[in-house]
Amino acid sequence: MTDEPTAVRELRLVVTADDYDAALRFYRDVLGLTERAAFASPDGRVTILDAGRATLELTDPHHAAFIDEVEVGRRVAGHVRVAFQVDDSAATTAKPAAAGAEVVAEPTRTPWNSLNSRLEAPGALQLTLFTELDT
Repeated sequence: MTDEPTAVRELRLVVTADDYDAALRFYRDVLGLTERAAFASPDGRVTILDAGRATLELTDPHHAAFIDEVEVGRRVAGHVRVAFQVDDSAATTAKPAAAGAEVVAEPTRTPWNSLNSRLEAPGALQLTLFTELDT
């Protein structure tokens, strides 16, 4: 254990929901998670909901496939993927890789202006490490 502060700024749990509209209604309208952002394109829809100190990102299967295509080049994630916002995704990717995580894709600039890498972590959990870019 070290006393170094963590570089993770946000945990984003990404859930791919087959019935996107029902999931959105449940988490936003029933549980009361505040909508922070929503995006739609021919590649699908995604809504980011504020869950206090974390976010829940709901995506439909088409947009999940689009995210995988952008970050990895093919569909690889299951219905749950955990995304961590970090200060430097390029530098941070090396640390979990050294600890046994498989690097599925090196950091890639995305259409939504972030630098994202993808890892397969122990327990078969897909991780995205992302850094928001200024321009």
